[in-house]
Amino acid sequence: MHFKPLTNRMEETEKLIKEIIEGIQDKKGKQIVIADLTEIDDTICRYFVICQGNSPMQVSAIAESVKEFTLKGSHEKPSAIDGLRNAEWVAMDYAQVLVHIFLPDARQFYDLEHLWADARLTHIPDLD
Repeated sequence: MHFKPLTNRMEETEKLIKEIIEGIQDKKGKQIVIADLTEIDDTICRYFVICQGNSPMQVSAIAESVKEFTLKGSHEKPSAIDGLRNAEWVAMDYAQVLVHIFLPDARQFYDLEHLWADARLTHIPDLD
């Protein structure tokens, strides 16, 4: 079995996160936060990328944009996408990175940014 060196995997993950952010920003997604879970044991992934849209239509458009940007840039497809039916909270699974796209009320209710107190949070400024 052949494993990629850790630095290559980290670079690939960073590139994927950059493409995810570009996909979010392309559809005017707001309040993007990256939660770095790499220093926390027993997490389901290494990073959360969290953002919000103002309507179910925008949440769906952001999810589609993220899918397009990651496929084009890294040839990565999410292994699962859940929540498109009502588009209040769409979760996209990229193994090392989970993308969460919320409506504002759902985001406030679930408060994923603070689920792990030890996570390092990076706030990405909104584009105007």
